Amino acid sequence: MTVRTSRRLPRLRAALAATVAAGLGAAVLGALPAAAAGEPLAVQYRNGGSGTAQASPWLKVVNTGSAPIALDQVKLRYYFRSDAPLAAYRFACDWAVRGCANITGTIGTISESGAAADRYLEIGFTAGAGTLAPGADSGDLQLRLHRTDWQSMEQGDDYSFGAAQTGYANWAKVTASVAGLQVWGTAPTRPTVPTGAVLFDDLDYTGHDDPALAAHGWNARSGGGGPGVAGATWAAENVTFAKEAGNSVMTLRTSTAGTPESTRHSEFHSQAMKFRNGTYAARVHFSDAPVTGPDGDHLVQSFFAINDLKAPNADDYSEYDFEYLPNGGWGETSNIFFATSWETYGPEGSVNQYTTSRTSFAGWHDLVLTIDDSGIVYYVDGVEFARHDTRYLPERPMVIAFNQWLTDLAGLTGTEARSYEEQVDYVLHVKDQVLTPAQVGAAVAAYRAAGTSFTDTVPAS
Repeated sequence: MTVRTSRRLPRLRAALAATVAAGLGAAVLGALPAAAAGEPLAVQYRNGGSGTAQASPWLKVVNTGSAPIALDQVKLRYYFRSDAPLAAYRFACDWAVRGCANITGTIGTISESGAAADRYLEIGFTAGAGTLAPGADSGDLQLRLHRTDWQSMEQGDDYSFGAAQTGYANWAKVTASVAGLQVWGTAPTRPTVPTGAVLFDDLDYTGHDDPALAAHGWNARSGGGGPGVAGATWAAENVTFAKEAGNSVMTLRTSTAGTPESTRHSEFHSQAMKFRNGTYAARVHFSDAPVTGPDGDHLVQSFFAINDLKAPNADDYSEYDFEYLPNGGWGETSNIFFATSWETYGPEGSVNQYTTSRTSFAGWHDLVLTIDDSGIVYYVDGVEFARHDTRYLPERPMVIAFNQWLTDLAGLTGTEARSYEEQVDYVLHVKDQVLTPAQVGAAVAAYRAAGTSFTDTVPAS
């Protein structure tokens, strides 16, 4: 990962007319307590892995009481959210001080609608695991959890997951019971719908010409203009909506046959410029390969907030980008992911700070951006990706937008038709409040549990 303050070439989106945004009172997860008096045991957790192929919850059981505890009477539960309604999961024990042969694991389902998790991994022990003396711990349980089809696991919204928990510590989001009685931790419950000024949209529309889009403050862009290939068209009809795995998903399609006249970009943005400090979040699917035709174009897939540049190098300009380039571009020769915070650009140069990762970002990702007086923080899948300086804080409100476009036609020569897609599951803005990725997940779950597909209480600026 690379962090730079730079004068990278500007990527002006277009003078967008507006934004839809919001501020929200978050459902706050409880603090992580030390073992309280009278609790016979505590559970310690660390995140034992990285990546999206599997979860790696490493656990220890600590006897905090005054009497021995037979481990075969102990059950632990690690809670998570399924990545698809019919997804199946498998447990594995890589290593345990008490022996993996003495560790059991089963996957269970939580029936309460709207709870902060809908599955759990229950860990048990056989009699061969022995007894825990007062003050002793079980030693490492190095466990894994993965989908049976080995598709990605998005852990950012998993209740028990702690991305930054790289060392063992008491963890109340893993529960423990002894002889059927819960003695440690807090199980997930149904979250409450946040209060305050907030924009949430589950993107449940019939198409780019659905009257509800304009009524809800959105616009599918049409016409010409930058950024990208000069002479290309922004095609509103390339913004579509469909149901996938029970949720409505927006798709942005970009197509070309190698000429400006054949190139169709896509963009979806809010109409009102009213978003500034707070939390911005979306679940976005990036792609490495085209859906039709040959691969190789210099493609940009993005989620961002922006306002208009009133004059060259104006100091009240702001832009905050998540951008994925699957085939390189801007001087890059292969896939690269950017998080960029802009101060301004113009003839005197571009002033921004950006963080990069040169790896594939294909697949679904939970993207969260927080802005307050202490700085700007970008998260990907629950993990902090970038932290940028207060120099780049916004002076004026912005719009929220998604777009997909070609920087040029130099990546792939030839006139064979090809097309690319970016998808979006939801968008959320919380005005003047900084949410953690877990709190974002809880807020989205609360709206969906309440049957709310759209709300916007963010006032106009």
